[in-house]
Parts: sequence; structure tokens; C-alpha cells
Amino acid sequence: MFTRKLFYLLVFLLLQGCSSIMPNLGVTNGKLADCPNSPNCVSSQAQTNDKHFIEPIVVKGSSVDAHDKVLAVLESSKRAKVVVNDADYIHAEFTSLVFRFVDDVEFLFSQERNGEVTIDIRSASRVGHSDFGVNRKRMEAIRRKINR
Repeated sequence: MFTRKLFYLLVFLLLQGCSSIMPNLGVTNGKLADCPNSPNCVSSQAQTNDKHFIEPIVVKGSSVDAHDKVLAVLESSKRAKVVVNDADYIHAEFTSLVFRFVDDVEFLFSQERNGEVTIDIRSASRVGHSDFGVNRKRMEAIRRKINR
């Protein structure tokens, strides 16, 4: 009897852990969503003294050039899938290799000013509390690839 209860409890917990969590994504009033309190999120729109803050990406050229560069980097990335591809916004999902955790990555393109485009960025894990810096490292790697 105890074994059966334990089995059902484990199945329930497994299903809860695998259930899809609806992330807080997209652009509202020209801004990306705020990061949650957990450390598994970075955003260029966070306050500069916030642990979630990361510098935006600045690209020389037009908004179209910047968009094309971001898209090329995402399409060449392993386990990345572009979900939304609008002129001023891109949302992609990165899936971890082992546990299949999904991180949401967003890019919000500003208008070109003085031959440069500022791209606000956000990367957040859907589950868990800490990501051991994975989101920050990913966004810095994307920044380096874009600015090559």
C-alpha cells in the first residue's frame, strides 16, 4: 500500500515538474517584462544597480542590419528556436541539453540613432531559482558574435 502511494506521489511530482509554465514575455508600453526576484534572469532594462542588469547590445548600422545579425546568431545557435520574429522584437527559446529546461531570450530593437541601434535584451529561465550564470553568459556570447 505504501509503495502504491509513493508511486502516485512521484508521478504527480514528475508531472508538476514537467508542466508548462507560461512565461511573462513580450513588449508592453515599449518595455520588456521585469525580471523576477530569482537570480536566473538578466535584463538591460533593469536598474543599473540591480543584480539582473546587463548592458544592452549596440550595433553599428540600421535596425534591419541589427535584426539580421541577431537572427543569424540565433539560427546558428544549438538548441535555439525563434518563436517570434517581428521587425522590432525577437523572442527565442533555448533548451538545455540534459534536462530540457527552456530559457526565454528577447531582443527589442530601438530606432537607429547616429548610425547605431541599441538592442534591449532579456534572458530568463522558466523554472528553478538559480541558473549558475547561464543566462548572463549566453547573452554575453551572443553580444560577442553580433559584434564580430
